[in-house]
Amino acid sequence: MAHEPRQKIYVNGIDVAILSEREMYYDKNGQLITVSLKDHTKQIIKGKYASLDDFLNKWNSTVRKEAIITELQEQGILVDAIMAAVDKNLDLFDLICHIVYDQPTLTRTERANNVKKRNYFTKYGDQSRKVLEALLDKYADEGIENIESIEVLRIKPFDEFGSPTEIIREFGSKENYLIAIKELEIELYKTA
Repeated sequence: MAHEPRQKIYVNGIDVAILSEREMYYDKNGQLITVSLKDHTKQIIKGKYASLDDFLNKWNSTVRKEAIITELQEQGILVDAIMAAVDKNLDLFDLICHIVYDQPTLTRTERANNVKKRNYFTKYGDQSRKVLEALLDKYADEGIENIESIEVLRIKPFDEFGSPTEIIREFGSKENYLIAIKELEIELYKTA
């Protein structure tokens, strides 16, 4: 197997080699984080949500999960860095539950498949069911934030089902569509 040639690095005209690299993170005040990223995250979240039940109550009662994610970022959680440090396809919800409260994790794909296995969609018509299944697939690929926006109905594969107005009409009304999304989220985050 051929190895790529080492890129030459010069400092003050002298050829040097990099022995190791280290990533450093700064908190929201520009201060160097001196504990691990995991411990930093744990400290902030435990300060806001003392118990797993506190966090679950907030997560489940919040209409748009994106609001919690934004709030956590504003408090100093380095969401992108934490997500990049984990090689699994995890939802931020699972990552927080695991890091902070030592809970087992499920990937987004596993969560989406669990909803599909429970036959949750049987109460909807054929077209609505296809939209919800496509939203589940979107969640598995990209996360919760994208399925909460009605704008998602403008892109593939939803554009194949019709315009956003036509899709929403399949649910009866915009209110019914939003209720269906909320119920879908409840199903996604069920622990059983």
